Amino acid sequence: MDYKMDKRLELLLNESDEIFSNMKELHFLDDKDANIFLNKLEEYPHAFVLGCLMDVQISSKKAWIIPYKIYKDLNNFDIYELNKKGLDYYKNFFNKNKLHRFNNDKAEIFYNAIERIIKYYDGDASKIWKDNPSSSSIVYKFLEFRGCGQKVANMAANTLANQFKIKMNDYSSIDISADVHVIRVMYRLGFIEFERYNQLEDDKKKLLVIHKARELNPQFPGKIDFVCWKLGRDYCHENNPDCDKCYMNKVCEKNIN
Repeated sequence: MDYKMDKRLELLLNESDEIFSNMKELHFLDDKDANIFLNKLEEYPHAFVLGCLMDVQISSKKAWIIPYKIYKDLNNFDIYELNKKGLDYYKNFFNKNKLHRFNNDKAEIFYNAIERIIKYYDGDASKIWKDNPSSSSIVYKFLEFRGCGQKVANMAANTLANQFKIKMNDYSSIDISADVHVIRVMYRLGFIEFERYNQLEDDKKKLLVIHKARELNPQFPGKIDFVCWKLGRDYCHENNPDCDKCYMNKVCEKNIN
């Protein structure tokens, strides 16, 4: 049992290293121009923050296209110019283009973030993650944005660390985002005791998975987040999992109900 636990974690960590070491740019969207825009972290760091804040209760593709659509409408993404447009512009634009499930609320969150970046970061959102900060500092600063919960804050910090290769003093406060794919993979692999897990309330299931990841890899709990999510999407489906094609097949407990 100890060997399998060690081997599972080893495979996940190795897969994470391989994926991110070979990644030249982040694939936010299939739209080439939009993807190029979102990868300009040095030029438009606030686009990343705003995209994160939109990535709630809609698909990621619909969320991350929002900053780009505003950029195209204004032909500008200077943060001070964005601020000058005022809240009414964003409410009108969100509603007219049906950008989100909750257009008025997300327009307010979008504009509030612009104001906050100007007020607290002198218009430079990269100050959130510059100068080798602690991971807890980055998560904390994202949580200060209206509309940003624990899941989004950790997703943002994880993306900065893993994919944008932002240097941090530590990575211990970056948790996994306990979405349905990650939860399913974690318990099917056998990291969590299956019978006890199924007796828990849904909110406790998420906490259990988060704390298990902390136990498994305390120096960077969130490092296995993307690989678990990808396993869930590509192989470990809710119904009819593709076990034979999965690289975790030989060490997986296959806790499938």
